[in-house]
Amino acid sequence: MDIRYYPDEKRVREAMQVDDPLLMLVSFNGKELLLSHIDDAVEHVILLRKLNYKETEIDQFFRVVLTQDGADWTFVCPGDYKGISNKDKRIETFFNDGINLISKAIKAIGYNVEINIPERYRRHFNMPGKK
Repeated sequence: MDIRYYPDEKRVREAMQVDDPLLMLVSFNGKELLLSHIDDAVEHVILLRKLNYKETEIDQFFRVVLTQDGADWTFVCPGDYKGISNKDKRIETFFNDGINLISKAIKAIGYNVEINIPERYRRHFNMPGKK
């Protein structure tokens, strides 16, 4: 996994030392991890721009806000994820892929925390017929 830091690794490591929140983007293919102190990039889309990606590429990354207490996953499954047309299957695949790749990314930066999906992003899990 190739890790890219914004503005640089030193600044991100300093934030990690004092447990300031980090923005983390993990590519769907698991090859890239983008990382920034939240104060330097503010939002995931801005982090993409700062690292010379297009805003539209946001739908190629899992979005996470991370501290040493936990990882909050902004659970937004693109409608075309892996070309899966069945919504339930697409969301299930997205969830499983995200847990796997986000966990690897968290370990790659030396953290050992749980992944949480904040309540505001749980709409797919709170639908009738879902557990």
